Amino acid sequence: MDAFLASTLSVAIAEIGDKTQLLSLFLISRFHRRTPIIMGILVATLVNHGLSALLGAWVASWLPQAWVPWLVAFSFLAIALWLLFPDRDDSEESTLLGLGAFTATTVMFFLAEIGDKTQVATVVLAARYDATFWVIVGTTVGMLLANIPVIVAGKWLMQRLPMATARVGASILFVCLAIITVVAAYNGL
Repeated sequence: MDAFLASTLSVAIAEIGDKTQLLSLFLISRFHRRTPIIMGILVATLVNHGLSALLGAWVASWLPQAWVPWLVAFSFLAIALWLLFPDRDDSEESTLLGLGAFTATTVMFFLAEIGDKTQVATVVLAARYDATFWVIVGTTVGMLLANIPVIVAGKWLMQRLPMATARVGASILFVCLAIITVVAAYNGL
């Protein structure tokens, strides 16, 4: 359950102000149909974060066990720093839009997540927790929790969220995860 909760909370907070929220806003303004966009986000996230979590679990399996908590803690700190810098909007017109809401969303979200902080966080979380399935489910739920309100409330919501505060809050969360990882390793948990 820790893996699910940590993954959900980490991704939901890290996604606030992320380029995928900007992409969600762009897609809902373009297509106006919520369900295919939400389903596209779900499929793209499951595939992208599923592959990322499997990579994280695989890396953790061949690293010396004593190194894993320290590398994970360092990665959490790196993500915390990365979160302090806002993403830019990369959702310019694309030929993918002609494929329809579901396909365009699936492809665009999958590509937007490649190398994104939440993909990196998924790799790190899977390396941290021995519960790959729950990391995948948690990061997917976190992605949906962050993007569905944007799809439903759109511009109104984006204009009222203090993005700088959200980025700092997400950064603090990842620093806390790093500290918890080090304390757990030190105490042999």
